[in-house]
Amino acid sequence: MAATTPPAAVPASGESPLLGEHPPTALMQGVFTALVAVDFLVRSLVRGLEAMGPYPLVALGMAALALVLSVAVPWDRLPLLALAVLPVIDIAVVGISRLGTLGAGAGVLVLLPAYWLGRTLGRRGVWITLVAGLATVSVPGLLVLESTGDNISRALLIPLVGTFGAWAAQAIGGTLAQLRRERAVAEADRDRLAGALEFIEHQGRVSDAIIDTVDVGLLLLDADGNYQSMNRRHRNFMRVAFPDGHRGRVGQLGLVFDENGDRRLTSEEMPTTRAVKGEEFDDVRIWVGDDPLTWRAMSVSARAVRDEDGTFRGAALAYNDVTDYMRALRVKDEFVASVSHELRTPLTSIRGYVDLLMEEDDLSPAARQKLEVVARNSERLGRLVADLLQTAQIDGGPLRVVRTRGDLAAIVRETVAAAGPVATTSGVELVSEVPPSLEMLLDRDRMRQVADNLLSNALKYTPRGGRVRVALGVDGERAELSVEDTGMGIDSHDRDHLFTRFYRARHAEEQSIQGVGLGLSIAKSIVESHGGRIEVDSEVGRGSLFRVRLPLGVTAI
Repeated sequence: MAATTPPAAVPASGESPLLGEHPPTALMQGVFTALVAVDFLVRSLVRGLEAMGPYPLVALGMAALALVLSVAVPWDRLPLLALAVLPVIDIAVVGISRLGTLGAGAGVLVLLPAYWLGRTLGRRGVWITLVAGLATVSVPGLLVLESTGDNISRALLIPLVGTFGAWAAQAIGGTLAQLRRERAVAEADRDRLAGALEFIEHQGRVSDAIIDTVDVGLLLLDADGNYQSMNRRHRNFMRVAFPDGHRGRVGQLGLVFDENGDRRLTSEEMPTTRAVKGEEFDDVRIWVGDDPLTWRAMSVSARAVRDEDGTFRGAALAYNDVTDYMRALRVKDEFVASVSHELRTPLTSIRGYVDLLMEEDDLSPAARQKLEVVARNSERLGRLVADLLQTAQIDGGPLRVVRTRGDLAAIVRETVAAAGPVATTSGVELVSEVPPSLEMLLDRDRMRQVADNLLSNALKYTPRGGRVRVALGVDGERAELSVEDTGMGIDSHDRDHLFTRFYRARHAEEQSIQGVGLGLSIAKSIVESHGGRIEVDSEVGRGSLFRVRLPLGVTAI
């Protein structure tokens, strides 16, 4: 079944209907008929009807009939090729009109049906225009009119001009169709872009709302240190830290103090200044405000913002309010220090009287054994009190050490010798690889405490039949002390918190191993006060290796 013609394409806004893909049938025919009527009227008024002959009148009648057909016939329900009927009639009207006297000028009207065919049927319309022109213009003109040069030329040129017009109309139609497609694509892209922008704006509003509800101050800096954006929580912090206002650039000084709250930060120490230099950090603690009763403690973290090629583009900072936590720490530390001082006096008295009783010659073996138990436990309690006092000292600021030239190897050998009886009783093999001497600047008592803590931990967590190895050596410009055991090991979660005060690994609690979680924290503080660092490498079920690295060339304080 032949395809029917589609509905006439609706021209774009402001575009003439004549430029549509299928020009309106009645409009096209009406324009053509009107032009034929004008031609007929002018010629009749100038020359009279008798001089024109019958052909122009016949042509006018055919044009009028075609006009009636254009209105009466439902062309949109007929096959597409049916649309060629009226334009072909119009070409025939041009040919018949030319057969009358002085009718040669009507040939120009062939361009209108030619345009109609070219726009409607494309390439087929071009061929139809050529054939119809030759059949209704050229052949009748050559047969009826005199064989003069002008008549022959017009008879041949009019179909060719009409064919060119149809071809031009086809080309115009293709161009217009391409423009319409491009415009449709552009409008679709514009609609999609508008939708995307609306979605982005909506998401931006949602993100701003979410960011403003979080209980963390968020700040974004560009690469030049300008404040780009911040949430409501951080604006509140800014009002406390900079009551006189802020210029929106890094490095401005305000009511910002160090972790202890006793010294204002310099411009270079400000978290924003460090972040805009590309530094990344976590849990940098500061105090903001001018009144210790109302000021706030902040834990600041920073991350760099970089392009795909690694170019620094800015930084994002998060300010978490840890005021309650910091105040709780201070209260706890004050309590620990107070209790430790209160315990030290009675402990000293207990140990003194136990020592006096142990010197009595008439003690029974049972009484002496019981006093030895009291002495051991009071000694243990004394070490715990000392650890608590030292923890309070660490919290009060950097741990003070007094470095003098000493022999680290001798300290380690003494520690191993003192731990020998414990290793034997526990059934643990204790071996050491210590050089005859290793002179360096150190605090003897503090470093003895480090070695004792590491070794006692290794023996405590190594089961019977295991092995503990202590080694001391030099690696480049650093002394290296390592304590390795074949004990139960430490999982990754516990390793992250291993040097935190009062933290105890889960397996230690599950097996009821004695301790309060201070030894490693104290050891770390001592090592760092010597300019060194302490590392741990451990695997559950295979043991642990603690390694202390100390610089050899530190100048004594």
